[in-house]
Amino acid sequence: MIWTIYCGNMDLKTTRIESTGGGERLDVFLAANITGLTRSAAQKLLESGNVTLGGAPVRKNHRTSPSEQYIVTQDEPADASATPQDIPLDVIYEDADVIVVNKPRGIVVHPAPGHPDGTLVNALLFHCGGSLSGIGGVKRPGIVHRIDKDTSGLVIAAKNDRAHLALAAQLSGRTLTREYETIVRGRLKNDSGTIDAPIGRHPTDRKRQAVTEKNSRPAVTHFEVIKIFDGYTYVRCRLETGRTHQIRVHMAYIGHPVLGDSVYGRKKTELGLSGQCLHARKLRFLHPSTNEQIELFAALPEYFATVLDKLEKGSLV
Repeated sequence: MIWTIYCGNMDLKTTRIESTGGGERLDVFLAANITGLTRSAAQKLLESGNVTLGGAPVRKNHRTSPSEQYIVTQDEPADASATPQDIPLDVIYEDADVIVVNKPRGIVVHPAPGHPDGTLVNALLFHCGGSLSGIGGVKRPGIVHRIDKDTSGLVIAAKNDRAHLALAAQLSGRTLTREYETIVRGRLKNDSGTIDAPIGRHPTDRKRQAVTEKNSRPAVTHFEVIKIFDGYTYVRCRLETGRTHQIRVHMAYIGHPVLGDSVYGRKKTELGLSGQCLHARKLRFLHPSTNEQIELFAALPEYFATVLDKLEKGSLV
């Protein structure tokens, strides 16, 4: 398991990561499991004493053992802080503790290499002013969970640290419900089911995830068929866990990649769609102050509705 804590406005982040196997070089393990960390960078962290086990620095030639928990401290770039930008937001719900927005496809959630601005975080900073939690750090203020750039739909952000911790606890305790709708290639064998397959970084392509037993984390996706078309299926998915690209990886794993997903499915454009046809439709959580159950929905965006219309009419162009 991996936990990352961004240290307020300091230019540091601390990651606690648990080994799931044994015998692997620690630098290789860290590079495979911490996003953006290269093997050479992992070696430098080990050499500088920035990786500890039981409070003591770990040797450079250390090999992992099952269930060992390592603490990794990294510097964040000095210019990592996000700046407010006047970008329109589709706000679904907002109060003093939380804000839920319907993110359009094509927007990145927070600043990252190649996307220094124009993100959802930049928009939230402008809309909310200083009222976003600091737990996410200077690049991810308020962000409780993320969805991919080309995935549309509901994203929740916290306006204070108390709310952030409460929502994060629901997320880790699997009581914060996230439902997605998607169109996948082919016809599923069952009308409903569960995909229980661990996900970790792809062994040869660091930009991809894969179902693997090596250096992976448990991943569970529940699915239900909404409607069957000629060559495609309209599906509802509920996340029990929240791994990177989880639905996309799991659906490809069972032989039904998400329509438009050029990373895990076909490279060729289908039905005029560029990017995966995946929408975060429903979000349910307990309000961090009132403990009231909040259930929110985001209507299908135009791109998704257009694809459905084509499938209904049998127009596969």
